[in-house]
Amino acid sequence: MKAERAYSLVRNKTKKGANRMVKQSKLTLLLLVSFMAIAGCGQSNNSSSETKDNAVKPSESGTTSNSPTTETAETPKEPVEITFYYPVNVGGPLTKVIDGMTSTFMEQHPGIKVNPVYTGNYGDNTVKIQAGVQAKHPPDVAVMMSTELYSMLDMQAITPLDDFIAKDTDINMTDFYPAFLEDTQTEGHTYSIPFQRSTIVLYYNKEMFKAAGLDPEKPPATWDELVADAQKLNKDGHNGLEIPGNDDSYWMFQMLSRQNAADPKQNIMSADGKKAIFNTPENVAALQFWLDLSHKYKAMPEGVIDWATVPTDFIQGKTAMMMHTSGNLTNVRNNAKFEFGVAFSPAQKQFGSPTGGGNLYIFKNTTPEKQAAAWEFVKYMTAPEQAALFSSSSGYVGVRKSAYDTDAMKKYTTDFPQALVARDQLEYAFRELSTHNHGKVSTAITNQIQAALSGQIDAAGALKKAQEEADQALAPFNK
Repeated sequence: MKAERAYSLVRNKTKKGANRMVKQSKLTLLLLVSFMAIAGCGQSNNSSSETKDNAVKPSESGTTSNSPTTETAETPKEPVEITFYYPVNVGGPLTKVIDGMTSTFMEQHPGIKVNPVYTGNYGDNTVKIQAGVQAKHPPDVAVMMSTELYSMLDMQAITPLDDFIAKDTDINMTDFYPAFLEDTQTEGHTYSIPFQRSTIVLYYNKEMFKAAGLDPEKPPATWDELVADAQKLNKDGHNGLEIPGNDDSYWMFQMLSRQNAADPKQNIMSADGKKAIFNTPENVAALQFWLDLSHKYKAMPEGVIDWATVPTDFIQGKTAMMMHTSGNLTNVRNNAKFEFGVAFSPAQKQFGSPTGGGNLYIFKNTTPEKQAAAWEFVKYMTAPEQAALFSSSSGYVGVRKSAYDTDAMKKYTTDFPQALVARDQLEYAFRELSTHNHGKVSTAITNQIQAALSGQIDAAGALKKAQEEADQALAPFNK
C-alpha cells in the first residue's frame, strides 16, 4: 500500500506540472498526454484489484524493485488440512451433530480444513486408528475411548498436550470435571481432552412402576431395592431389568465392583495401568450378584444381553428398567412413548459408576502445522458452548462445569431434568478400566464375564481365570 500511495503522489504532481505546461505550449501538452497514456498502459496490470498492493515494493536494500516477488501479502494460502476420526456408540443421529459442529468450526477458522470421518462404533474406530498408526498414516485428531490411553502410548502414537495447555489460557483445564480428567493423564502428562463422556445410569419406565404398585418418583437406590422392584416388574411379558453383557460387560462389572468395594477408592486396575485387580472377594461377590439377578431372583433374562438390544427393549416397553450409558438419554427421550425416569446406579456399600466414552487425542506422525490446527479444533469442540450443544444433542454429560451455565444448557436441563443425573453422579464416578495391553486385558475379563453369564463357569472361577490372563498380558510391563 505504501508503494501504491507513492505512485499516486507521483502521478498527482505530474498532473499539476502538466497544467502549468498547457499555458506554455499546446504541443508540449500533447506530448505529455501521450506520454502519460503510454505510462498508464504500462501500469494498468499493477493497479488491478488483485495485484495493486504488490505493484512496487522496496527491496531489502531499501531501493525500489519492479522484479516479481515469490510471496506477497495478498497471495492466498492453502488451508491446513486435517483428518478427524470419530465413533458413535449410541443410538440417534449423532453423525449429523458432529459433522455440523465441524462445519461451523471451519466457517470460523477458514485457515483450517477438517475432514470428518465416521468410523463406526468404538471397537471399529480403534481398529482403524491402530491400522493407520501402523501404516504411518494416522488421523491428525480423533475421538477415541479414554481406555486406549496406555495402548496408544505403547504404540508411541499420541502426542502429549502439555505444551499446548501451558501456552494457551483459553483451554482452562480446571473447568473440566475432575472425574473426566482422571483418565486423560498419566505420569504427570496430559494426553487427551474430554469430549463425549458418560456414566452408567438407571433408566426406569414410570408407567410400569405405577402398574406394578411402585412409586414412580422413587426408583431403587440400593441393590436390595433393585431386586425387589425388578421382581415386581418382571411380569406381563416384559422384563424387570436388563444389563448388557457383551462388549462392555467389564464396564458394568466395574460399576458393581465399586459399589461393593470395602475401599471407597478401590478400582479393578492400578493407577499406572500396569496391574489388573480382578480376583478379590468383593469382586467375586459383585459378579455373583449380577448372576443372581437372573438365576436366583428371576428379575432379568438369563444369558448375555446385547449392548444395542437393551435400549431398544426399553424404548419398546420390553423391559421396565435398564442399566446403560447416559449417552443414550436423547435416544430414549426422542423415541420412548412413555414417561421415564433416570437415577443413580443403585448402591450396595456406596454409589459408584465408572466414567465412559471418548476423549480427543492428537497424533504424533503429523506435521507441527497439522498438530497446531488439531489443537484449535480440540479447543473449539470442547469449549463451553460446544459442550452444551453436544450434551443437549446426545445425552452425554457436558464435560465442562461452565457448559451448564450457558443459556442453551439451562433451557435443556429445565425442560429435561433427567439430564442432570449423570452429571450429579460424577461425585461418585471414577476411571474406566485402562491398562497397558488394554485389548488383551479387557478381553480377558469380558470373555470370563460372558462365560459366567452363560452358565459355563461360576463367578469365582471366572475372575480367577481372568486374573491369570491379565497378569500374563501385563507381565512385560512389570519387569
